[in-house]
Amino acid sequence: MQAVNEKEEKTLEIFVDTVLNRFQDLKNAISSFIMKLENENLNWPHVLDNFALISSQVNSALKILRTDKIPPLRNRTFLPLALSPDRDEELVKLTEGRVQAFNHEIVPDYLRTKPDPEIEAREQQFALKSHSIPMDMAQKQITAITKIVNNILDTVKANRDAWESDSGQRASATQTSSLADTSALIMAITHGKGLKPASGSPKGQPTNPQPPPQQPTRPASGGKVPSGIKTNIKSAASMHPYAR
Repeated sequence: MQAVNEKEEKTLEIFVDTVLNRFQDLKNAISSFIMKLENENLNWPHVLDNFALISSQVNSALKILRTDKIPPLRNRTFLPLALSPDRDEELVKLTEGRVQAFNHEIVPDYLRTKPDPEIEAREQQFALKSHSIPMDMAQKQITAITKIVNNILDTVKANRDAWESDSGQRASATQTSSLADTSALIMAITHGKGLKPASGSPKGQPTNPQPPPQQPTRPASGGKVPSGIKTNIKSAASMHPYAR
């Protein structure tokens, strides 16, 4: 009998370690998701991926808890061995700073198996109120709320269809840009392609050369005027009225 109890205790210890590891993974996934929500701009597919990861880890933990290979935990009783108002460093480390001391104020909250008396009383009031409603009135309320939910679903589906239709129209709209023109513009801005003049003249010379300016005629050496100029001067002097 003692060997059976030892085997059961060892199995329970291994099971508790496994459950703690699963819940630690779940805690890390939730913390990572909260950090991403606060510090990153997540789109809807990424949010769904994080929810799927958390859901799979919850299902894995529940699967371990429901297995028949371990003794049921509901048959175990968890009791505090000692209560102290002083700070317990080991407890702080185990709870990651959430619980400073295992005192008379903390124990009722952490070891209770039922809700608070006030919450339990309110829950009972709601249950009595729900049972006191006649069946036909309850059916009318169910029909009314079902109608409201169906109207909301129809509105959401109609808006979704309209949005998908608009998205399809925008995707199939006529293209207003040309890839070739865009590439040509980029090449012209970055490399100057297409901006150089046409090759009609030799390289390095202007296309419309100006004629060279004419040099003025210098007089001959000695200050003498050419013969043509002398003749003109003499003829003009002989025609002067005071030359006689």
